[in-house]
Amino acid sequence: MTRFRYYWEDFPVGRVFEHGSRTLSEREIIAFARDWDPQRYHVDPQAAKETPYGGLIASGWHTGCVMMRLMCDAYLNESSCIGSPGIDEWRFAAPVRPGDTLRYRASVLESRPSASRADRGIVKFRWELLNQRDEVVVQMVGTQFYLRRP
Repeated sequence: MTRFRYYWEDFPVGRVFEHGSRTLSEREIIAFARDWDPQRYHVDPQAAKETPYGGLIASGWHTGCVMMRLMCDAYLNESSCIGSPGIDEWRFAAPVRPGDTLRYRASVLESRPSASRADRGIVKFRWELLNQRDEVVVQMVGTQFYLRRP
């Protein structure tokens, strides 16, 4: 039987995880956007200057991928997580620009045992990416399912 570092019981309300950092380069922002979100303010530094952003910014999808990777590294890959029913909110609070260094923070908002499955629990989180100035640039609220400790 697989043993995990984190089970449902390890996610009480109020617990906070903080992890890592990732600096996004102009090259990386453009490369991601060319493949997945080729809007002018993500792929063309000159055209981006003429937008309300005044310059190149990362795609929100890119920042979501960064958040997912940092979440996996922080706790998810060592947890009994068995999936998620989805994201309730996804907010882009501030533009992410080339050279920004992002770090991850997760806060447990709710935690309860499953009403229908005794072997699992449900955790609602607020997931955030913060830049090097400690400004929240991306925020999500979502739920994950975890197995309970055997």
